[in-house]
Amino acid sequence: MNQFWENEYVLTAANYSVVILCIVVFLAMFELVTKYNNWEEIKKGNLAVAMATGGKIFGIANVFSHSIVQHDTLFTMIGWGLFGFFLLLLGYFIYEFLTPKFKIDDEIKNDNRAVGFISLVISVGLSFVIGAGI
Repeated sequence: MNQFWENEYVLTAANYSVVILCIVVFLAMFELVTKYNNWEEIKKGNLAVAMATGGKIFGIANVFSHSIVQHDTLFTMIGWGLFGFFLLLLGYFIYEFLTPKFKIDDEIKNDNRAVGFISLVISVGLSFVIGAGI
């Protein structure tokens, strides 16, 4: 069985499948903590939500890419990916806390593209920091 998991094609397909599943689960978790429905807002053309969601997707994928490079087993990669996602989620709450003059979710829902862009950059930036640490 070890020879099966050492095959590069099998390992790549396994990593890919796990990361896709984790992105879907993690986006659903982000959906629970935001005050708006990502996909409904994107369907309406809300660019701020699209940027914030794109930043989350990139951030999650980037954390997992670092985890794949640094760890040799699927379960270790998943564990570090989960930890990285938790840190990204924590970054979201810190961003909300550090902007007491307005509510991030309300601004993004109202298509404030400046806030959506900053949200994207924070997710992407933090993902590189998290990735470097794992």
